[in-house]
Amino acid sequence: MAGKGFVQDKLDIKFLILYIAARVVEPIPFSTMLDLSMCDDAIDYFDFSECLKELVDTGHLTLSESGLYAITEKGLRNSKICETSLAYSVRLRCDKNVEAWNRKLRRKNQVKSDYEQRSNGTYTVKLALEDDMGELLALRLMVPREDMAKAITTRFQETPEKLYGSLLALLLQDEEG
Repeated sequence: MAGKGFVQDKLDIKFLILYIAARVVEPIPFSTMLDLSMCDDAIDYFDFSECLKELVDTGHLTLSESGLYAITEKGLRNSKICETSLAYSVRLRCDKNVEAWNRKLRRKNQVKSDYEQRSNGTYTVKLALEDDMGELLALRLMVPREDMAKAITTRFQETPEKLYGSLLALLLQDEEG
């Protein structure tokens, strides 16, 4: 073990990994699992890597061909049993970090923007905004240049609510106002 912290041994690291995997909203890559697990000074990279591999080997986690880790039923059962073995402060930090990650994932899944080139050389920009209830906005625009398409998709990713609000305000304003 590297430094001083609440995580005392590899078993604690495994409990921590299962605790995190049980709370993320979708499978995550190694780098994200590592970032979310580094919430205690006693965890080091090599112990973490070994524990993660062992959890896959024992069937607590799965590793997809695309490199994403997900918890199994066996992992969920053991996580529920063992989560109180983790220090309360470690669980609080994990919950905070996982909540932020889950918000980021939900946002990524709710805001979509893409573009493709048409046969005539122009570009079609596709923008979509969803919430928990369904689709709020689906918009396709034609633009003449790729740099414009890139700018629109980037700007929409940053502030989709602004476009949605502006579009509603424009469509609902009085003819005189």
